[in-house]
Amino acid sequence: MKKQILLFFTILFLTNAFGQREHYWQQHADYTMDIDVDAEKFQFKGKQKLIYTNNSPDELHKVFYHLQFNAFQPGSDMDIRLQSIPDPDSRMSINEGTRENPDYKSRIASLGPDEIGYQKIQSLLQDGKEVDYEVSGTILIVNLNQPLQPGSKTTLEMEFDGQVPVHIRRAGRNNQDGVALSMAQWYPKLAEYDVDGWQLDQYIAREFHGVWGDFDVTIHIDRDYIIGGTGYLQNPQEVGHGYEDPSKKLNLPKGKKLSWHFVAPRVHDFTWAADPDYIHEKVMGENEVELHFFYKNDKPEVVENWKKLPEKTQKILSYFNKHIGTYPYKQYSVIQGGDGGMEYAMCTLIAGGKNFGSLVGTTAHEFAHSWFQFLLATNELKYYWMDEGFTQYISASCMNEVMDQKKELPNSNSYNGYFYLVKSGKQEPLTTLADHFDSNFVYSISAYSKGSVFLSQLGYIIGKDNLDKTLLRYYEDYKFTHPTPTDFKRTAEKVSGIQLEWYMNYWINSTKVIDYEVDGVDGNSITLKRTGSMPMPLDVHVVYEDGTTEDFNIPLRKMYGHKPTKAKVLESWAWVNETYIFETEKKAVEVKIDPKNLMADVNRENNQVTPTK
Repeated sequence: MKKQILLFFTILFLTNAFGQREHYWQQHADYTMDIDVDAEKFQFKGKQKLIYTNNSPDELHKVFYHLQFNAFQPGSDMDIRLQSIPDPDSRMSINEGTRENPDYKSRIASLGPDEIGYQKIQSLLQDGKEVDYEVSGTILIVNLNQPLQPGSKTTLEMEFDGQVPVHIRRAGRNNQDGVALSMAQWYPKLAEYDVDGWQLDQYIAREFHGVWGDFDVTIHIDRDYIIGGTGYLQNPQEVGHGYEDPSKKLNLPKGKKLSWHFVAPRVHDFTWAADPDYIHEKVMGENEVELHFFYKNDKPEVVENWKKLPEKTQKILSYFNKHIGTYPYKQYSVIQGGDGGMEYAMCTLIAGGKNFGSLVGTTAHEFAHSWFQFLLATNELKYYWMDEGFTQYISASCMNEVMDQKKELPNSNSYNGYFYLVKSGKQEPLTTLADHFDSNFVYSISAYSKGSVFLSQLGYIIGKDNLDKTLLRYYEDYKFTHPTPTDFKRTAEKVSGIQLEWYMNYWINSTKVIDYEVDGVDGNSITLKRTGSMPMPLDVHVVYEDGTTEDFNIPLRKMYGHKPTKAKVLESWAWVNETYIFETEKKAVEVKIDPKNLMADVNRENNQVTPTK
């Protein structure tokens, strides 16, 4: 009875706290880990204690973990995918090019026993008793001794060994920048169980989905190494290196290894990087957020750019606080340690730094992920566009301000990417799972470009002010949860008062395209035509014979409303009608559809007509 009462109040709390969603629940996992690193062999031994709370209404007979380092082995799903996809990631390939190249080879296929990655389970207990388990690729299957009832907790204690793979993608050792250890996806990580069941995709280098919880992690590593990553360092004085105050280089304590103790509250991942030659700098950002920077001291031009980065990062933080919502943690680290850039909880791993603009742009993009993935934690295997696309949109706007780019349409490159995809004839709907696109280029443009255009085009539909309010409310209602496309749609509908189911169905669930044209101008009569299969509301700019101008807005009937506008609002256009005719009070000499180019019309050449006098 007590468990039933606990479950009732848990569900009631979650329903009231998270955007007023009915029947919402999310699991919880608290990690305590003690890790002993052999930096010379790139191996480590770990002890993990995990307290798992079942907030679902279901009885669980099994739990699952991700063992993502196992992907870096010949014959893994990641390896086979590299050998089967037509455009494999060049960073993961020997002899760059397509797999049709006779010299092409997956880098993973070439790894030797001392170069592969692995996570090997040495022991596993449930509530103090041994429990049966088996490994299937990058998934650990655990058959619970006792089913986990709704509202109950269980303690899982594990000992495991790990080997850090040669750096191929995101995680690994000795990456292209010479960083010794980039430790992402490095620990056995509990899989998420949500309303759709267990999320158990084999890891092949796409995105992630995790269980919210608190982390307490101690890392024992050779005394020369400096660590940056997720969480708050609890013992800066003990590890020396001037960590607490980088201007003061403290003497290292005696002993072969140092113990770095981190805690991270309310996150769903834990990542770190380590190198003996890191330069560490710290500045204070808005709301007393410590901004840490870790980068290699080997290339003067790179060091110079990294030294200029903190000031820009302070401005990036302020921009996102204003336009998405307040960053809730008191720490964020920008770490040289990746290939390109990849976001993690309270930190990012970034490669290079030879070009300052690129370094700032990558930092802005990855930092934005802290909101759209690590606070609004969508399932990236299903809703990647909600993370990558939204991040692309807001980081482009941020760069436009921080770097004073003066672009009228900050994400114009996203429109160009989308148009390129449409022209290729290979577009797939955004309901395609991230790992299952026919090619990497289609995934990338779909996730980043089409996802970004989704937002800017939504601003065209409901009004830019309403879009800005929607982003703020979306964050406030759904931070620290796992929102879905429906959650975002409903937020936009509540803010704007406009119905948007049609927009989601066309833009997300289909590959239908937008194409409108000015079909005719006859004195005071203007005829517009929809030649594409996706309907949209229209903004129309008219120039009259006397030189005056007038703007019109034609809502789509399925919206059951219109955006706030100074334009003259005309009768709505039903999607079943291919043509639309309206009359003006004066003779028109020029008509233009969508003068600000916010609509992703695939043929803009027919959007404007200047009749012959």
